[in-house]
Amino acid sequence: AALRKCSIWHEASRIVREEGFGAFWKGNLVTIVHRLPYSAMSFYSYERYKKLLGMVPGLDDPNYVSVVRLLGGGLAGVTAASVTYPLDVVRTRLATQKTTRYYKGIFHTLSTICREESGRGLYKGLGATLLGVGPGIAISFYVYESLRSHWQMERPNDSNAVVSLFSGSLSGIAASTELHFLLIL
Repeated sequence: AALRKCSIWHEASRIVREEGFGAFWKGNLVTIVHRLPYSAMSFYSYERYKKLLGMVPGLDDPNYVSVVRLLGGGLAGVTAASVTYPLDVVRTRLATQKTTRYYKGIFHTLSTICREESGRGLYKGLGATLLGVGPGIAISFYVYESLRSHWQMERPNDSNAVVSLFSGSLSGIAASTELHFLLIL
């Protein structure tokens, strides 16, 4: 009976009724806090991995630029996800609380997990996350750099901002589509 009523409006109404309007923002602060270091670590490590991979004999060949982009992106995704994963755990714990609030905020959640589960509790589920993040970020960086470099070769006078925004948008779509396809399999 509950599945017949399934719609965005029905679920939004249920959330407001059961948890209040503020429930739509549960875990949002920690998501914002997570995005800055995650994005910074992704881009920084991607550039570092590209340089390191470029020093590997054979991979310095221009014919292997795609391999370097994919490997560098995958390694960057794994690195960024591993470094910031505790914030993902905190976000999930905060967002999944219903009416009883066991955790009171980011620092309380971190300290409670460390106290009750040891530091290892902050990394529960990391392996499964890395299986999705590595390929997703690899495809994102590969598509972004490939589109951007092709566009700039074909139309060198176009605005760098437009080229980057367009390439970034399509790379995000490509990465998301790939991840959904993997999850279906």
